[in-house]
Amino acid sequence: MTRGLFISFEGIDGAGKSTHIARVAELFRQAGRAVVLTREPGGTPLSENLRELVLHEPMDALTEALLMFAARREHLVQVIEPALARGDVVLCDRFTDATFAYQGGGRGFDWQVLAQLERMVQQLPIHAAATAPDHQAPKACPAREGGCASLRQPDLTVWFDLDPLIAAERLASARVPDKFESQPADFFAAVRAGYARRQAEVPDRFARIEAAQSIEAVGADVSRLVTEWLKRPAA
Repeated sequence: MTRGLFISFEGIDGAGKSTHIARVAELFRQAGRAVVLTREPGGTPLSENLRELVLHEPMDALTEALLMFAARREHLVQVIEPALARGDVVLCDRFTDATFAYQGGGRGFDWQVLAQLERMVQQLPIHAAATAPDHQAPKACPAREGGCASLRQPDLTVWFDLDPLIAAERLASARVPDKFESQPADFFAAVRAGYARRQAEVPDRFARIEAAQSIEAVGADVSRLVTEWLKRPAA
């Protein structure tokens, strides 16, 4: 059976990533693959309810992180893992890298606590861990060695990198902002730095896109990136 593929799309609010996910989905459909489009936080009825709390209710930073990972656990169990087991392509609008960027970078929450939550929530089922790529392993813990559990991570993460000032200009005419979208530029600068730190930790699965370009140019870069990535033997 064709192996399932998991691709996440990341970036600060206003980076324009959501615009291009549908194009990637069409690339896979044209190749005869079944595609699951989903998002985080969200993806299941319970996770969507948690999303509303996280985006609109004031709360402690740890509470916020716990709700993010609770929604993620439900999403993994109910949607992502079953889709990958079927051999589907899962395209997710944000995943755990966003939690490290927003809660770890933007909020300044403890990076190591987030890593602990990541290990708790994203440990792979035994049958999946046996064939997981090495980048699915926890940092400083090689996959498939004694006592070391692999984690569910995207096979590829497309990071739409954008200057926060440009993002703010784009958001100025957008819908009524949620509590993250209404944050000042320095918050988004810290989020951007969080994404850069995350990329430095797991460079093998990150691909950076210059999101300040025109929609057409970004779309061409994304299509080229995904097409070239699919040609790699590991993909």
